[in-house]
Amino acid sequence: MSKVELYTKGHCPYCHRAKALLEEKGIVYEEFRIDQNPELRDTMITRANGGYTVPQIFIDDLHIGGCDDMYALESQNKLDNLLSA
Repeated sequence: MSKVELYTKGHCPYCHRAKALLEEKGIVYEEFRIDQNPELRDTMITRANGGYTVPQIFIDDLHIGGCDDMYALESQNKLDNLLSA
């Protein structure tokens, strides 16, 4: 199973949507709350090539973007392949 990492904030509706999709699929993920650990924000921005909004989502260290990007992959039937690699 793929390693899934999300950088999030607690009151972010897009973060909740992204996590809900992963949970619906039974995917275990690691969450980094940048509102609780602000020192992780710079790491997130670096890993996301300048992306500073949340969530920032990584599958096996591949930056896939945010919530809308993940849902786009889902609608194109490409997300499951990334998650099962």
